[in-house]
Amino acid sequence: MSNAERILIIKLSALGDFVLSLGACQAIRKHHSGALITLLTTAPYHPLAQASGLFDEIWIDSRPRFWQPLKLLALRSRLRGGRFDRIYDLQRNDRSAFYFRLIGDPKPEWVGKVAGCSHRYRQPENQILHISTREAQQLALAGISDIDPPDLSFADEDLSIYNLPPDYVLLVPGGAPHRPAKRWPAECYAQLAVWLAERAYKPVLLGTTAEKDSLERIAARCPQAIDLCGRTNLLQIATLAKGAALAVGNDTGPMHLIAPSGCPLVSLFSDESDPTKVSPRGSKTEILQRPSLEDLALADVLAACERLLPRLK
Repeated sequence: MSNAERILIIKLSALGDFVLSLGACQAIRKHHSGALITLLTTAPYHPLAQASGLFDEIWIDSRPRFWQPLKLLALRSRLRGGRFDRIYDLQRNDRSAFYFRLIGDPKPEWVGKVAGCSHRYRQPENQILHISTREAQQLALAGISDIDPPDLSFADEDLSIYNLPPDYVLLVPGGAPHRPAKRWPAECYAQLAVWLAERAYKPVLLGTTAEKDSLERIAARCPQAIDLCGRTNLLQIATLAKGAALAVGNDTGPMHLIAPSGCPLVSLFSDESDPTKVSPRGSKTEILQRPSLEDLALADVLAACERLLPRLK
């Protein structure tokens, strides 16, 4: 393998973007079937990347700052030492553009948006495009086409620890702590959970410890709910999605893990984010958006659930 083509993919964050970019990574692996492919990412996504089987090596980027010259020099040495023939910059931001300059000359082929790279992507003016469309256009410059949605079938965790019934619905009421406007009120999720339980669907609450208070409030209103707060990793969430009858959640990373499974999904957006740029992609996905999620009526969410649930009881 010493003469194999050497490829680097840069994808650092965030969770939703990372999951959506797995489709592009899978297309790159197919295109460079005999290559040694390295992923440069951040620590939270290492387990998901490793389980995917797409990468021969996974490097963790500590994101050194400008005032950390020794760390920057170490990163430069590693990038140059990789002797990459081509780098796919799927991050496409100021940091990855800095890495393009940091690597020095001679530069490998670089598929990205930074000025001076060999395959420069320029997004069409006056167009708002989903990240998946932008990546497809970017990779087309390098001769890669037919990019499929991300395939998370590799997620196959043992869920017996949760003792779930056959008919369960995933509720994802959390989101970034610093952006509370992206959250539908916990009281609304509690009413939704009660509505589901009355129809013999078991509400399953997903979230981190940062969402503990909200999940506890929902569980208090709906004792039938199963609260998995802080008990699921990324691979377990993707596996849970395969057996779920439905998922309802805010604009948050776990919804992107759920969508590729084919699980019917209702995704809730405020004007804090634009679903035309980044939103879950699945075969049975409905997006409900209001300027403020305080104004999203429970009746509208229930109507979407009724359209997507395989059967009502």
